[in-house]
Amino acid sequence: MDKLRRVLSGQDDEEQGLTAQVLDASSLSFNTRLKWFVICFVCGIFFSILGTGLLWLPGGIKLFAVFYTFGNLAALASTCFLMGPVKQLKKMFETTRLLATIIMLLCFVFTLCAALWWHKKGLALLFCILQFLSMTWYSLSYIPYAR
Repeated sequence: MDKLRRVLSGQDDEEQGLTAQVLDASSLSFNTRLKWFVICFVCGIFFSILGTGLLWLPGGIKLFAVFYTFGNLAALASTCFLMGPVKQLKKMFETTRLLATIIMLLCFVFTLCAALWWHKKGLALLFCILQFLSMTWYSLSYIPYAR
């Protein structure tokens, strides 16, 4: 209805800011947001558990690092469905959790680099442990006074 009003009143989408255009394009109902949150979060857990199972195979440390990282990324992305991607990014880079966010993202990147390009199994495992700790720190940063 708002789009119809804007068109009839002569306002173009070009006059809107980029944020408003993204929010208009991604307006999902609460039930849809909740469903996709659950789907994405369950996929993240599944990838993490699958990675842990693959750890015991020969050469499985590389698969573990990749699946564990993708699982954490899927779990992190699932919250975008609850609050929206723009609000999620704004909250991630607030001053209270900026350091936790940067360390968490660096751990994701370094885990994949150690496993796929550097071929250092011990380093990949170390970065997976650091990834777990940084995700815990990042999650705790949303709880007041938990920092």
